[in-house]
Amino acid sequence: MKRKLIAAIGIAGIMVSVAACGDDSGSGDSKGTDAKELTVWLTVDAQNNWPELVKAADAAVQKKHPGVKINHEYYGWPDKNAKLDAVLATDKAPDVVEMGNTEMLGYMVKGAFAPLDAAKFDNSSAWLDGLKASVTYDGKTYGVPYYAGGRVGNWRKDVFAAAGVKSTPKTYAELTAALDKVQQKQGGKFSAWYQPTRDWYAAMSFVYDAGGSIAKEEGGQWKANLSSPESLKGLGEFKTVVDTYMHGDKTKDESDRYIVYGQGKSGMIFGAAWEGATSADPKNDKTGKLKDNLENFVMPGPSGKNLPVFLGGSDLAVPVKSHAQALAAEWINAFTGPAGQKGLMAKGNLPNNKTDLASLKNDPKTAVPATAAESNWFVPMAPGWGQVEKAQVLQTMLQSIGTGKKSVEAAAKDADAAIDKVINTK
Repeated sequence: MKRKLIAAIGIAGIMVSVAACGDDSGSGDSKGTDAKELTVWLTVDAQNNWPELVKAADAAVQKKHPGVKINHEYYGWPDKNAKLDAVLATDKAPDVVEMGNTEMLGYMVKGAFAPLDAAKFDNSSAWLDGLKASVTYDGKTYGVPYYAGGRVGNWRKDVFAAAGVKSTPKTYAELTAALDKVQQKQGGKFSAWYQPTRDWYAAMSFVYDAGGSIAKEEGGQWKANLSSPESLKGLGEFKTVVDTYMHGDKTKDESDRYIVYGQGKSGMIFGAAWEGATSADPKNDKTGKLKDNLENFVMPGPSGKNLPVFLGGSDLAVPVKSHAQALAAEWINAFTGPAGQKGLMAKGNLPNNKTDLASLKNDPKTAVPATAAESNWFVPMAPGWGQVEKAQVLQTMLQSIGTGKKSVEAAAKDADAAIDKVINTK
C-alpha cells in the first residue's frame, strides 16, 4: 500500500501539549519501568499475515515481566492516523504505534514521539540506510524500523523474447538496447517501458543515481538541490525514458500502473515489488498471458551501478505521552529482533537490516528484491518536507518536464524555489 507523507496539519494543534511531555534523556527509559499494561497499535497487515509473530513478542515480554497485560488494536492504513491524532490530544495514547516510514517525519517534527536509544535495539548498527533515515530527526532516534519494501524492474518475457531478448539486463546499456528492440517491434502506441511521468519515486532514483539529491542540509538549514548539475543529469535521463518509451498519458502518476500493465499496453515497469504479481492477478490481467510470464530484475542505473531505490516500509514508535515507554521499547525489540525478522522474511518482507538482507541474496526467490534494496535513498528529513509533498512540487515539476511544458532546467529551478520557501518551516 502506498503511504503518503502526513503534512501534520491534523496534529499541529495538539502538539503543544504533547511536546511539553517530552523526555530529553534520549532513551525513553525513564517512564514505565514498572508498567503493568501495554497497548500496541499495529496495522491489519500484522493481524492478517503474521499474528504468530505478535504473540511471540508478547510472550517474550511477559516472560520477563509476569502479569503484564498486553492489549492490541489493529487499524487500516487510511484510518490509523486520524485515530492517532485524536488520541494524542488525550491521556490515552498507545504505547507502541506502527507508522509508515514516510509518515514519521511530521510526527517527529511536532514532538509526538519519545526519543529512543538505538543501541538497545538488535541490529540497529546495521539498519538499512533509508529506514534509519526515516526514524532519525535532529540527531535523535524516534522509532525502530520494522520491515521494508523495495522497487524492482519487471518485464514480460514473451514481449522481449519476441524482439530477440532472452535474458534480463545487467547494465543500463543492455536495458535500453532491449527496450529499443521492443519499441521498434511493437510500434508507437505501445509503451516498451510504462513509466508514469509524475512518479517521483522513480525520477528521484535517477537523480540520486547521478549523484544529485532533492535537497541538502548545510549549517542546520536545508536547501533545494534539483538545479545542481548532478540532479539535472538525473532528471535528463528520466526525461529520455519518458520521451522514448512511455507512450501513455503523460499527466498520470503511478497509482494505477499495475492496472495499465495488466491491460497489456506495456512491456516493462519499474515499481514496488508487488506490482508485477498484482498485474498478473486474473482480475487485473486482461491479456491472459501474464501468469508465469513476468520476471523481476534489479534495475541497472545509467551510472553503471544498480539504480538506488526508494525504500517503503513500516516503523514502530513510542508516543511521548505513553506511560510505559520502557516496556514499549522492550516489546518493540522483541518484535523486530532476530526472530521477528526471520519470521517477516518468511512472509515475503524485506528485513530492517543489512545483515539479514545479505542472507536473502543467496536465495533465488528473494535475490532480486534483496539486491535492489541494498542501494537506497530516502526523502530529506527536513522540518518542512511535509509541505513539499502536500504541494506536490516534484510531481508538478516532472509533469512539466514530461509534457514538454518546461525545459528540465526551468522546471528544476521553479521546483527549487518552491521547495526553499517551505522546507525549513515547522
